[in-house]
Order: sequence, then structure tokens, then C-alpha cells
Amino acid sequence: MAMEALWSRLRRVRVLGATLIGAAAIFVSGIVFWGGFNTAMESTNQMEFCISCHEMKDNVYAEYKKTIHYENRTGVRATCPDCHVPKDWVHKVQRKIQASNEVLHWLLGSVNTPEKFDAKRLELAKHEWARFKANNSLECRNCHSFDGMSAEKQKPRARKQHELAKADGMTCIDCHKGIAHKPVHHLLEEEEEGKPKVAQAPVPVAAPAPAAAPAAPAAVAPVSAPDPAPVQNQAAAPVGDAPAIDWSAVPERMVTLFYPGQTSYEWIQNGPDHGGARAYKKGEECIGCHEGEQADMGKKMASGQKAETTPIPGKPGSIPLTVQAAHDGTNLMMRFRWPAGPHTPAPSVEGGKMDPQNAAKLALILDQGLVEDASRSGCWSTCHHDARTMPDAPAGQEVTKYLPQTRSAISIKESPRGGWEQRKPAEELAALMKQGVFLDLIRWKSGTNTVEDGHVSAERVMEGGQGATATGTLADGVWTVTLVRKLTSDKPGDISIEPGKLYTVGFAIHDDHTNARFHHVSVNYKLGLDSAEAAINVMRK
Repeated sequence: MAMEALWSRLRRVRVLGATLIGAAAIFVSGIVFWGGFNTAMESTNQMEFCISCHEMKDNVYAEYKKTIHYENRTGVRATCPDCHVPKDWVHKVQRKIQASNEVLHWLLGSVNTPEKFDAKRLELAKHEWARFKANNSLECRNCHSFDGMSAEKQKPRARKQHELAKADGMTCIDCHKGIAHKPVHHLLEEEEEGKPKVAQAPVPVAAPAPAAAPAAPAAVAPVSAPDPAPVQNQAAAPVGDAPAIDWSAVPERMVTLFYPGQTSYEWIQNGPDHGGARAYKKGEECIGCHEGEQADMGKKMASGQKAETTPIPGKPGSIPLTVQAAHDGTNLMMRFRWPAGPHTPAPSVEGGKMDPQNAAKLALILDQGLVEDASRSGCWSTCHHDARTMPDAPAGQEVTKYLPQTRSAISIKESPRGGWEQRKPAEELAALMKQGVFLDLIRWKSGTNTVEDGHVSAERVMEGGQGATATGTLADGVWTVTLVRKLTSDKPGDISIEPGKLYTVGFAIHDDHTNARFHHVSVNYKLGLDSAEAAINVMRK
């Protein structure tokens, strides 16, 4: 009787309109249903499920296995759902509903061959990028966050980019397209990358010009032992007697020159080419992101992994250049030393030497703050995609270095890139020169141990300056070049170096008989007289 009474009482108790027994049955059924549903959903949230079809296993999975998300020094592996499915339940269910469309296309065989997959790769990637953009890269934040980053442990480039991204409210996918699969983001139009397209006047497309064959070698001093006596530029005014310098008492600055490949003024501003384009356009200097990683960048380009379609086998990616600088109130004296590398013949040139007369050439440029972008990019402000030996070099034209301010328009994105044909009228160019819009250019050549003193404005001019002297020797596998020039000059194309001012300086070396763009270059540095702020501090001696 007691049990019947209890049972009767339980049947009279109601929860949300249902009897207590009914509510308990619903609760148990819910647990069973939820457990089954969640188990089924989680079974589709494993990498094994994601690669169970050959479309994924043979394409994107094979690419992903070559990336740091698959294998790295810590052993932390990000699987397919880690990057493509949010962890919180609501967004996870939304993502699973979206994935039903992918199942449909699998059933239809839309991407069941590598050819079909590649044909639709950009379209598929754009859909995924748009989804990441819309949800603030929620999947990336499964593991990464700005607050969790130790900025001091990051390379300068990464630290700068993340600081800008956080300040501008950017999301991960803005910069990290193509991080785990075959990159196709370079196919995006410039405006899709979120960067303004540069206006330009129409420029007729022309086929790239082949590299010019080197002139026949003249009689020169032996490369192994260049004449150590100083030889003056024939167009130069006397430099004057410079005091003997005890170089052991002058501080050294190590500057890593790296092989730049086919990078150009246009290239560094184009997002699909250069990941730092956004930072550069916001005013960041090249040295701010790249100091300390020049050797790694040069290795990639010298080997043809990036920005180089005609690599020279075995060419070193970088050259360590030791720079010392001093002055006596009248003369600037600089000493350069670097190791002579092994001979790596250029396949495109008979005999392997682009410049048989010169085993090495050393150049430096100076900017007094008037050249557009030179203070941030150094010599990249002179190097363009349509210069000789560059990808968009016009047929039949010998386009040399030129400054952006000497052109009425520069094409950053559209091919042909550059602005060689958009040269401003002669009177405007003359006015720019008078205003000081030029780069002072000095170059030493090993074959004759001579110095050329010119400038870069509308074109490269290798004469006309006050001149300089230099001695260069090669001993025990090390080049040593000592250069002397006056601090002040009234010659066109010369920059006078004054106390209390900073100047942008860049260095370049053509090693192993190379020419044109096949050289090693530095990022931008500051030079000043007796200045603790200057990277190249010219000390009085």
C-alpha cells in the first residue's frame, strides 16, 4: 500500500506540465540523444575523418604535412579541426551546418581530381578567407591570441606586424593567408588584399629584355692581387691629403648584405609579394622589420625559393661587411672589409662572369632626407621592376636606376610594373636636382682600382661629382677597401655631410664578377658625424 501511495503521489507531481516520471523519462532520453548527437559530431571533428576522402588526403593534407603546424620543435600539432572548426559549441554547430555544402560537392565530384581541385583552389580559398575574416579568425584564436604573445621573443618583423595588427583591429587571416596550404593569395587583386591601387597612366606592355652580354674584357690587373695604389676618378677634383688612420682605434659596425633577387620598389609595396607591405605603407622602415634576419632572407632568394626566377647555383645568400668610418673635419674616410666567396659561375653568361673586368665592386648611396622613401628603404627607392635584368624590363631599352619623384606615375600592381616611360619634363627634373632630390652614389671597381662619383635622379649617372679616392686589396681571402672623399662639395649630385645631421646610407657589393641586380645589398642605415644616434657613427680622428 505504501508503494502504491508513493507511486500515485509521484504521478501527481508535474514539472513544466509533465508528470515527474514523464520529466525523468524526457531527461534520460535527452541525455541519450545529446550523448549520441555530440558523439556523432565529435567523430566528424577528427583529422582522421577530415582526410578520409582522397580529395583532402591527396591535396591539402599533403601540403599541410610540410608546414610548421604539422611538425615543429615543440611537437604541438594543429589538426584540421583545430584550424577550421571553432571550439565553442554554438559556432561549432554553425560550422558543421556550413560543411554540409562541402559534403554535397564531394558527392557531386566537383574536386575529385587534382586538376579539378587546382582549378577551384582560389575560389575555395577565398570562401575560407572570407569566413575567417567574418568571424575574426576564431579558429586561429583556438590557440593564438595577442595577449598570449611574448613580443620580446619574436623577430623584429613579427613584432612590428603584430603591434600594427593589434592597433588597427586586424585579424589573423589579413596577413596569414597560405600559411598551411599551397599559397594562392598572390593571385588576388590588390583591392581584395585591402590595399589601395596606385593610379597610373597607360603604359604599353613590352616583353622583358634579355640580360645584356658583358663587354669583352680589357687588360686589367690580376684579380688575386689588385693594385693597392690609390687611383683617382679622372673627373674628380683633388681630395686633399687625408691623415693616416689607426683603424684599430675606430669602432666597427657589422652590416649584413643580402641577395635581393627580383625585389623592387614596386615589389615591397605589393601585399601578395611582400608580407610587410602594409607596415611599409604605414611608415615602417625596412631595417625596423628586417635587421637580424638578412642572412635568412638572402638564402631564400639566392636559392630561388622566393623572388628569383634565375638563381645562380651556389651563390651565397649574404655577405658580412665590416664598416668603419672616421673624419678629420675635412674628409670622410671609410674602411670596408668582407670575405671573398667561392666562384659560382652564372649559367646565363658564357664563361660564367657577367663582368670579367671586375671581380668585385663596392657602392654606397647617401640621402639627405629629400628622396621619397629613401630614408625608409634605402636603395630600394631606386630599383624598379622595369630596370634592366628585372622582370618587366622593356625590350630595346636600357633602363637604369631612377627615383619615384622623377616619374609622373608608378605602377605598383599592374604589369608592366614601374614607371620608366612616365618620365617628367626636363625642366621639372632640373628643378628636382636643384632642390636636392637625388641620391649621391659612389662606386669602387676592383679591376682598375678606381672610383666613380655620380648620382641617381631621373637615371643613374656615374660621373660629375667631386670625386674620391680608394685603395682596394684582396689578401688571405678578404677584400679591404679604404675610401676617402671630402665632407663638403658644390658639385651637382654631391651631398655635403654636416655635423648635427643624419643621412641615410646603403651599401652594395657585386661579388664574383656579377653585374646589375645580381648583387648583395643592405637595408637602410643612418650615418652622422660624431653622432650616438647614427648606426654608422663617423668619429673624428
